[in-house]
Amino acid sequence: MSALTDELARLGAATVYEASGREGLVDADLIPIVPGARACGPARIARCAQDDNLMVHAAMAALQPGEVLVLTMPEPTPVALLGDLLATQALIHGAAGILVDAAVRDCADLEEMGLPIWARWVRSRGALKDTPGELDVPVVVGGARIRPADLVVMDADGATVVAAERAEDVMAASLAREGKERLKREKLQAGALSYELDGLRAVVEGP
Repeated sequence: MSALTDELARLGAATVYEASGREGLVDADLIPIVPGARACGPARIARCAQDDNLMVHAAMAALQPGEVLVLTMPEPTPVALLGDLLATQALIHGAAGILVDAAVRDCADLEEMGLPIWARWVRSRGALKDTPGELDVPVVVGGARIRPADLVVMDADGATVVAAERAEDVMAASLAREGKERLKREKLQAGALSYELDGLRAVVEGP
C-alpha cells in the first residue's frame, strides 16, 4: 500500500468518516472475518449477476497489488461470493482487503490466511458461475457510493469510502482530528468531563 492508504488504514473507518464530514459511511452490518484486521486501498469492483460469482473470478485477473476488492450483486443475499480458493488468489496477487456485500464461506481457512475480509454474512450456500456481470462500475454498498479507485477504509468499526479526489484532504483532516482527540484524552485522563469540555452542560441545563 502507499503511504496514504497505510495512514488511512491506521486512522480507521470511524475517524476517517467523521473527518470527511460524515460522508462515505457503509451503513451495513459487516463481519470482520479476521479479528483486528484493518485495510485501505483503491476499489477494484465486481458487480456480479444475482447469486453468481463469475465476475469475482474475472476481477482476480484485473486485480492490482494494494487494491480492495469490492464484491456486490444487484441485491445483497446470503450467498457466498467468496471462499478460500478465490481468497487465495486475492492474497497471492496482493489485495489489501476484500469487502463482500454478500456472504463468504470457508471462514476458518480465511481467518488463518489473514487477508482482511469483511462480509455481510457467513453462509455455506455457494454462488453460480453462469452469468456475466460488470467490472469496475460504480456500486452502492450500505448506502455508500463506491467508484473504481475510490479508497475503502475498513477496520473493526466497519467501512468508510473516501472519494479518490478527496483522499489527501480527508487524510489531513483525519490527522487533525486525531491530534485534537489526543489532547482531549489527556484532559479526560486528568479528570475533566466531556460535559464541560464540549459545552454540553449549557445544552442540557441552559445558559
